[in-house]
Amino acid sequence: MRAVRLQFVAPRRVEVGPVDLPEPGPGELLVRTSFSGISTGTELLAYRGLLDPALPLDERLGALGGTFRYPFAYGYSCVGTVERGGGSLAPGTTVFAFHPHQDRFVVAEDDVVVLPPGTDPRVATLFPSVETALQLSLDAGQVAHETVVVLGLGVVGLLTALLLQRGGATVLAADPQGERRALARSLGVHAVAPGELPARIPAGGVPLLLELSGNPAALGGALDLLAHEGTALVGSWYGRQDVALPLGGPFHRRRLTIRSSQVSTIPAALAGRWDHARRRAAAAALLDVLPLAGLATTEFAFADAARAYAALDQQAAGVLHVALRYQ
Repeated sequence: MRAVRLQFVAPRRVEVGPVDLPEPGPGELLVRTSFSGISTGTELLAYRGLLDPALPLDERLGALGGTFRYPFAYGYSCVGTVERGGGSLAPGTTVFAFHPHQDRFVVAEDDVVVLPPGTDPRVATLFPSVETALQLSLDAGQVAHETVVVLGLGVVGLLTALLLQRGGATVLAADPQGERRALARSLGVHAVAPGELPARIPAGGVPLLLELSGNPAALGGALDLLAHEGTALVGSWYGRQDVALPLGGPFHRRRLTIRSSQVSTIPAALAGRWDHARRRAAAAALLDVLPLAGLATTEFAFADAARAYAALDQQAAGVLHVALRYQ
C-alpha cells in the first residue's frame, strides 16, 4: 500500500510526498485521515528550525521515531475513520491518533482514542491541546478563590484559562494581540494587554502565573507580578531560543519558584491517582464541554500544507488553530 505524508525538509519548508504503508497486523488498524491539526508549540518550533537536531521527536509516542534532523515526519493530531484492521474496532469508527500528518496510516489499536459518534473531526484535532491544558490545570494545583495570571492566549492558553476558571480561580489573562483578547472575553475570560497587568493584579501580587505565550521575553517581565513565595508555571517550550531572567533581588528575596509543566509524563505527585489513560479519557470528555468550535479557526487542504504553516508562522490575522483537510 501507499500513502501520502508531510515531511519537514528544511527550516520553514515542508513537502508532501508518497510513503510505503505496511499491511495492518494483529491488534493494528488502518485509518483514513479526515483532519490533522498543527501545533503552534513544538511543531512550529520544528518548522522554524529552532529545535536541537539530535533531540528525539517523542520517546513516548510510537509513531514518532527518529530525531528533529531534516528530513523528518512530525505532527501528533490525526482524526480519521477506521478502514480495516486486526483489532476489535469496526470499520467506520472515528478515532484520534498521535500520528504525523498522513492521509492513511497504520496504528496500534491501543494507541487510538475512540471518539463518540457525532464528534466533529475538525474540532477533535484540538484534543492534544485540551490534554495539555488539562495537565497544566492539574500542575497548577488548588486554585479556588485565588487570582491566577495566564500569559498567552493561543489555543493552550485559552483552554488553560477556561479550565482554571472551572476550578474556581479568578483568571487574569494577557496577550499582545487584540483579536485574541477579544476572543477570550467572548468566552468569559478577563483579558488585557500585557502592559496593563501590573495595574490589574491584587495588592501584594498573585500566587501563581502560567507562562504559555512561547515568547522567551515574557517570563522575565512577569516575575514581579508574583506574591511572596509565588510560582511561575512554564508550559512554553522555547527550543533553542535563549531566555533571560532577572534572578537578582526580588526573585531571590521573595523566594519565588519557576517550575515547568510538560504533557509527555505524569508528575510524581499525581502518579498515584492519574495515568495517561485516565488523563486521555478526561480530555476526551472535555471535547463536548469546552467551547472548541470558536478556536478551530482555519482549514487548508492537505496539498496546501506549506501555506498552512506559513500562515501560522506569520501570525496571519484571524488564524488561531489550523487543521489540514484530507477529504
